[in-house]
Amino acid sequence: MTRIVLVTGGNRGIGLSIARKFQSLGDTVIVTSRSGAHIDGLHVVQCDVSQTASVEAAFDVIEEKFGTVQIAIANAGITRDGLIMRMSDQDIDEVLNTNLFGAIRVARRAAKTMLKARQGRLIFISSVVGLMGSAGQVNYSASKAGLVGAARSLARELGSRGVTANVIAPGFVDTDMTAELTEERKSEIVGNVPLGRYASPDEIAEVVKFIASDEAGYITGAVIPVDGGLGMGH
Repeated sequence: MTRIVLVTGGNRGIGLSIARKFQSLGDTVIVTSRSGAHIDGLHVVQCDVSQTASVEAAFDVIEEKFGTVQIAIANAGITRDGLIMRMSDQDIDEVLNTNLFGAIRVARRAAKTMLKARQGRLIFISSVVGLMGSAGQVNYSASKAGLVGAARSLARELGSRGVTANVIAPGFVDTDMTAELTEERKSEIVGNVPLGRYASPDEIAEVVKFIASDEAGYITGAVIPVDGGLGMGH
C-alpha cells in the first residue's frame, strides 16, 4: 500500500537518503527545502519550516496534489556553531526556530489530519549531541534535545488516536556537512566512536524506515541512537 511520506530538509544528506529509501518502497515521497529546487525522481515542495505560513502553505499544496501525510519526518536543520561568549541572539534564534520550533510546526500541521485518520507516524531527526552536549554547539544541542521532550509529549497526547512519535539520534554521519571538517577533527571524532567510523546516511534511513513500518506500531516516545556507540544511550 502506497503511503504519503513527507521529509523536511530532504534535498541533501540524511534527508535525501531517507527520501530515497521510502521511494524505493514505492511510497509517494514529498521533500521540502527552502529553495524548492528540483530533485530527480522526487516531488519537491518549497517550505521554510521557520515560518508558520510557509509550513501551512506547503501542507495545503501536498494535500491538494497527493493526499494527507501519513508519515512526517522532521529532518530540516541548520547549524550556527560558536563559543557561547561569541554566540549572537541571531545565532540562537535561527537554530532554535528552524530545528526545534520548525519541527513542532510540522508536527502540529501533520497531526491535524493524522488524528482524523486515527493513524500516523511523527519521526524527529535529532542528534547524539542533543543527548551528550557539544562544546561550541549550545544552540544546536539545545534544539536537538528539545525534540526529545516534544516527541514524548506528542506520544502521550496523540497515542490514543494511533499516532506514534519517535526520535532518531544519529551520531556523526558521512555527509557534505562533515566533509567540511579538518582531517584532524575527523580523526578525533572517529577515535571516540567505538565502531571506529562514521555512519552512512543509508544506515540512518534504514532505522527511520523501520520506525515508520507496521512492525514498529507499538514503539512510541522512544529515542533511538544510531551513533556507533558514541553516546551509549545518552
